Amino acid sequence: MAETVLFDAGAPEKAFSLCRAVLLSGGVIAYPTETFYGLGADPRNPAAVKRLFEVKGRRPDQPILLLLPDVRSVADWAAEISPTAKKLMSVFWPGPLTLVFKARDSVARELTAGTGTIGLRLSGSALVADLLRFLDMTITGTSANLSGGRSPETAEMVAETIGSGIDLILDGGKTPGGRPSTVFDVSVDPPLLVRDGLVAVREIGKQVKIRI
Repeated sequence: MAETVLFDAGAPEKAFSLCRAVLLSGGVIAYPTETFYGLGADPRNPAAVKRLFEVKGRRPDQPILLLLPDVRSVADWAAEISPTAKKLMSVFWPGPLTLVFKARDSVARELTAGTGTIGLRLSGSALVADLLRFLDMTITGTSANLSGGRSPETAEMVAETIGSGIDLILDGGKTPGGRPSTVFDVSVDPPLLVRDGLVAVREIGKQVKIRI
């Protein structure tokens, strides 16, 4: 069963250090975001990514989105950053908007599921932002659930469903839940709606021309 560590906003270093140790050893953590709990693994470690798929029971044709420590990190994963993408990033990041870019050749096929694209997000969660700055790395951001199952809002829900398959749960309390992040594919022009979510499509449409 995964170890659970409580997040202390006044002294986060201990919990964050445990997260880093797990991730650098190829392990998998669960952590709270501005929507649900996510599953974090090192996206540059093929064994860690494989384990993530096994934990979730996820099909290999389903891509994995990534959460970034800063906007500059987009260039590490995206082959192209269009003016439209830059506009959406400037308006809606940090926040619950995932953008799908054409992936760099170096991005593992397991992450893209052979699509040639990669989903990226700069989280609007202060906890996630602090964690990623501490780690100084990008991590996976898929929901901490069994594929097709309910997305968890609490550390207890994570422990009950997939706690036996992961290494560490960062307990930051109950997340807001509700809707997931909105997903737009900016590898095409105009951007194409992939999933409706927290950021209203009409708000996206006020900024750039879109396809629904």
